[in-house]
Amino acid sequence: QVPYQPSSPRQVANTLALLRGRAGKTVDLGSGDGRLVLEAYKQGLRPALGYELNPWLLCLAKYRAWKAGYHGKVSFLKRDLWKVNLSDCHNVIVFLAPSVKPPLATKLLAELPDDARVVAGRYPFPCWSPSSTLGQGLDQVWAYDIKEVRREVQGSAQESQV
Repeated sequence: QVPYQPSSPRQVANTLALLRGRAGKTVDLGSGDGRLVLEAYKQGLRPALGYELNPWLLCLAKYRAWKAGYHGKVSFLKRDLWKVNLSDCHNVIVFLAPSVKPPLATKLLAELPDDARVVAGRYPFPCWSPSSTLGQGLDQVWAYDIKEVRREVQGSAQESQV
């Protein structure tokens, strides 16, 4: 369980700035009230969907999508992020607690395509080097290009074998 903290307008703007110009399926893991998914869709990232376990937040996200005129255009699904297959995702948004990041890093590296980009908010992935970052303090977000992260991880693994 990860406590719900809504993203600030600056966090949303910074996240979407690091995804600007990209295409392909965009998912928000732990999508909360849906604000990042709605903004992703608004900026042309499609399909856009959120995975969320909290039924109240799911209802709120679906209501917000309906109110924005995006009903049927974005999806919010009650799914456990550990059980979903992310192999067709090209843009992944992660605003989750630091304790979740190490096991999530393993899952993302195992499942995401090489051209995927992961944007983390609030807390970076501790063992990954970001390809770019934007903002400061609580509004800082980190972008990771999976191909580069894989190269870095494989290089570290080879060095530790020497």
